[in-house]
Amino acid sequence: MRQLFFLFLFCFSYGFAQGQSPVSDQDSLKRSILQLDRDLRQVELNLYQSQKHLKTGILVATLGYSVTILGGQLLGTQPQTGKALLYVGGATGLVGTVILFKGFKKISLGPPLSQSRGNLNRPNF
Repeated sequence: MRQLFFLFLFCFSYGFAQGQSPVSDQDSLKRSILQLDRDLRQVELNLYQSQKHLKTGILVATLGYSVTILGGQLLGTQPQTGKALLYVGGATGLVGTVILFKGFKKISLGPPLSQSRGNLNRPNF
């Protein structure tokens, strides 16, 4: 009789424990998923916004450095024109590089924030 009582008590407590779902764990999981979704949308927005800067920077830098190369080629035959093209092309190339850096700055989100000080590698669910 005593064994039957413990068996019944065990089955009842096991069924009760299985029937209840930990609400706090589900809320924490929902919050984590929503945070990941917000982070993903922010990254996508940053990539979209920086796309124009990056394309413009590449175009301007390529044009500037191409003019610099042309100026270098003309130094032998037309020194004045070649010298002017060297300076103008170099300045244009630097401006394109600055535009590229601004585009990469828009992509960056900064360093990730740690969830807890003691445990940086494991998510906090």
